[in-house]
Amino acid sequence: MLEVLDVSGLVTFQDSGRRGWQSYGVPFSGPMDWFAHRVANSLVNNTTDSAVIEIGLGEAVFRAKRDCVLAVTGAGFEVVNYIWTFPLWTSFYVRAGWHVHVKKICGGNWAYLAIAGGFVTPSILGSRSTYLRGGLGSAICTGDILQTGKPANELGKLAAQNFPVKKYMNYSQSPVIEVISGPQQDKFTKDGIQTFYESEYTLSNSFDRMGYRLEPVPRTAQESSSLLVPSSAQSITHLASADLISEGMTMGSVQIPANGQPIVMMADAPTTGGYPKIANVIRADFPLLAQCEAGVSKIRFKEITVEKAQENYREVCNSLKTPYQ
Repeated sequence: MLEVLDVSGLVTFQDSGRRGWQSYGVPFSGPMDWFAHRVANSLVNNTTDSAVIEIGLGEAVFRAKRDCVLAVTGAGFEVVNYIWTFPLWTSFYVRAGWHVHVKKICGGNWAYLAIAGGFVTPSILGSRSTYLRGGLGSAICTGDILQTGKPANELGKLAAQNFPVKKYMNYSQSPVIEVISGPQQDKFTKDGIQTFYESEYTLSNSFDRMGYRLEPVPRTAQESSSLLVPSSAQSITHLASADLISEGMTMGSVQIPANGQPIVMMADAPTTGGYPKIANVIRADFPLLAQCEAGVSKIRFKEITVEKAQENYREVCNSLKTPYQ
């Protein structure tokens, strides 16, 4: 068991996602960074769909109620266990009574804490993922006592595992995010499509688990300081109206509303939308986008084929079968 001593930001339980309810308007949810979620569970020998604690844009402090082994993954955090500081992507032994502080630093948004044996939480519509807008689950709060299951192995055999993350997922604040063509690419001008692929974007301060709003980075220092350059200088132009009759939408869809600036649908994405979709972020690169920081990131997009997107996803999944160091 873990006792929650303090939390800030958004701290929730997330498993691998809520499947089969999208036709009823229920989002998929699950982790913002699916790769970090899966590795956290693997480090403590949990099943890949076990619920973990997702810590977003804040910090959390826990006290172990009994001896346990934890693993923390993600980007932009570090872990203080008793008197020692640990990097992410490792598992470590925690004695009863010790405090574990998942501290926010720079370089990302989301951290994932898994415990050997998994967290015991209610399943709603076949998933333990929290979806706050829909009232499915609730945020983790100070004072909560988090129940856990029985570890699959002896604790001593699960501690001190390391995952070589840099070998398989190149987290960066200057990522090139690969996408496949969207279903409404014909709704944009040739210049608009060129603008999308040639522009550099940063994550705006207006973002959450539902969507990431992106803002163009001025192309030159002269543009940045010039008062004569309109804010629409790097807008993606539509052929006609920016509105559509609402239709089905998936996680990773890149919508372009009337202002010409992209919105990428994230883990809690609505299941329908009424703006043209110029592209869709591939599954393999979703973690890279999820960990981009507001006002810091410099994001570019690159179009690839569906076949290449599938190949990239298989390669990332295969990396999770690699022995840990």
